Amino acid sequence: MAVLPLVYAPNPIFRKKAEPVEAVDDSIRAIIDDMLETMYAERGVGIGANMVGILKQIIVLDLQPEGVRDPLVCVNPKIVWYSEEKSSMEEASLCFPGISAEVSRPRAIHVTYLDRDGVARELEAEGDLATVIQHEMDYLEGMTYLDYLSKMKRDLLMKKMAKYMKSGHHHVHGPHCNHGHDHHHDHGHVHGPDCNH
Repeated sequence: MAVLPLVYAPNPIFRKKAEPVEAVDDSIRAIIDDMLETMYAERGVGIGANMVGILKQIIVLDLQPEGVRDPLVCVNPKIVWYSEEKSSMEEASLCFPGISAEVSRPRAIHVTYLDRDGVARELEAEGDLATVIQHEMDYLEGMTYLDYLSKMKRDLLMKKMAKYMKSGHHHVHGPHCNHGHDHHHDHGHVHGPDCNH
């Protein structure tokens, strides 16, 4: 497994749609494992394949309840039902460092997908899990959470992100980074400016 380089905004890949996976074979499993390794190294809760420069319909996530790893892998995910009830949460992204915004989404969803072994699965999710799944799936559709905001708000946040990147506070993980396998950091806060999904 390897930690993949993240793509940072602005980048045209965030406007490109990912292609369906024809078969979950060893090459796809290798991508999945690298995405998971990257997510943990970056202390994230989820990654859509576009975020690491791969246009395949794959998302990985792990809210790590009680600090225990419990990864969810979804290949060719499809939301087949949304609740009418909405919930609003502060969202952020590894690829848009230093910024966050409140986004309203369906509170509950029903998702169909293929797992790491290519087995068809279904999942009913609500709350944080539903939000993270929707957030990561947006990338596969050429969208990001910023698209739910007004143009003025987006422009302000992008300027803030550019300033943050230039400030030198943003740490880009490399092969000698010493916290890629840290199992003990706090996972209690999911959605915020330093939230990494």
